[in-house]
Amino acid sequence: MMLFRLAFRRFPRTYTAPFPRTVSSSSSRRASQLSRLTRVGLASGAALTIAVLAGNATRIHADAEQDEIKTERPPTPLSTLVRAYVVYSMCSVPILIDWSPAILSTLLSIPGVKQVTEALVRITFFDHFVGGDTAEDAIPLLEQLRAENKGCLFAYSVEVDEAEAAGKANDAKHHQQSPHKQIVAETLHCIDVAADFEDKHRQSGGVAGRKTWVAIKLTAMVPRASALIHLSKYLTSTRPELSEPVPFPGRPRSTDLDALSTRTLGDILTESDLSELRELYEDLGKICAHAQKRGVKIIVDAEHSWYQPAIDAFQLALMRQFNRLPEPRRWSLWPGAAPSTPSSVQPLVYGTYQAYLRRTPEYLAQSLDTAQKDGYALGVKLVRGAYHPHELAAHAARTSSSAPASLSISPDPLPPVWPTKPETDACYDACARLLLARVAADVRAQPPAAAPRLGVLFGTHNRTSCARILDALTAHGLARERADGTLEVADEAAERVALAQLYGMSDALTDWLVDRTRSAAPFVLKYIPYGHLTEVMPYLSRRAIENKSVLGNGGAAQERQRAWAEIRKRILG
Repeated sequence: MMLFRLAFRRFPRTYTAPFPRTVSSSSSRRASQLSRLTRVGLASGAALTIAVLAGNATRIHADAEQDEIKTERPPTPLSTLVRAYVVYSMCSVPILIDWSPAILSTLLSIPGVKQVTEALVRITFFDHFVGGDTAEDAIPLLEQLRAENKGCLFAYSVEVDEAEAAGKANDAKHHQQSPHKQIVAETLHCIDVAADFEDKHRQSGGVAGRKTWVAIKLTAMVPRASALIHLSKYLTSTRPELSEPVPFPGRPRSTDLDALSTRTLGDILTESDLSELRELYEDLGKICAHAQKRGVKIIVDAEHSWYQPAIDAFQLALMRQFNRLPEPRRWSLWPGAAPSTPSSVQPLVYGTYQAYLRRTPEYLAQSLDTAQKDGYALGVKLVRGAYHPHELAAHAARTSSSAPASLSISPDPLPPVWPTKPETDACYDACARLLLARVAADVRAQPPAAAPRLGVLFGTHNRTSCARILDALTAHGLARERADGTLEVADEAAERVALAQLYGMSDALTDWLVDRTRSAAPFVLKYIPYGHLTEVMPYLSRRAIENKSVLGNGGAAQERQRAWAEIRKRILG
């Protein structure tokens, strides 16, 4: 596998292309470091309860190691530092992560205790990791980030319950409540909030760039997530054998969603499944059409591997429709005929590629080639992956006769994920190299103001990967070093490339990236989940176990140490 063998080679350090054009640097950093306003009060018993919410801290990707980064910014309020220390102290105890879902469930079922638990959660973990109850509540945070030349990736934090996905939920009740329709409506509203924010900044002459995007989860937009599992099973069982097979979950075909119009049902897909999946397809079309109209990019989040074949099929169909590149201008008899222009900045739809999946090198390379061949722009969010322990456990249960039933649907003898983190890291860096080389080629091939054929969002908390990405931008002529040591990122690169970290995590790394680069539009984004407390707590609870390995790798301990070092400096001078 050529791509994976290249993983251990360093980025080239010589220029391969001239710097496309001069970019005016952004205005001086004028805002203070983001302060999460809240009170801090934590009883020892409730500490066990809210430890569950630590799972949100690394939901985007399973990496969190970086060195201390010094930045010249106004001091963070002491109350925020104390809260961060308490939060990450809880996150640093693996046994609390193991038991926190059960503890939380128990305490929330006790009248009186429930209200106290929710209050403590709100003033600690909720305020630290969540942008607010509503999209409007997060606007002050968006303003603060934009003042620091940072963008935002919005996410309404509601998703599937795994018990429901396994078929244990009350279907009649679920249909009666129609929560998936509420989530679709909220997503449309979120797009409007993001677009209005960007329109305001464009009109006021502030830092522009339309770097307020919206992330969606498909499992939250269907009445039963099991319908996506059934479609995944159907697709993997009916796809033709390839001469060069791709490890599970394989790769999508443009004809995958033809299954939604099938008249002959097998044992896998039911009439109810097909009805719900058709409804999902219509809703996704409405969301993307509205996002295209308002100029807001849509990020389709990846999920567990048993959903991924179905998710791949939907996101490929959306890319082929909404990322379609404009036709080149042709000779015309009509005088004054205007050349075709893109209706919005491309690509509009981004799919998520998880580096911890063994399929990713081949799948990414094939996705790039297919998009170029079929005339649509490819949107890529590259992450490491957040469900590694769960994937290993599910695959082991599937291949064991004595283990309980598993959600895994992989037919492969090996698990879908790389066994070790170093292999995941190598895959991530190799994919990043490939993507940046393709971005450079796209810039060289396109005239100014042409629609990009490739857009990449690098989601990572790993400083080494971030440094290598910046080195590659320089090596490809997409950025150049200025006299003060910062990197000036070309307009063409800033339109095609961005980096992101989770809100409440790795703020030092985010600030380092912003201080290290200069760009006319935000080059670094924060992933900001929002939702009412009662909606967000179950979502965070279900993520606690999946993220245990990340928290145990020292990410929480590093954040705690940073907070304590600053607290000690404030107290002792």
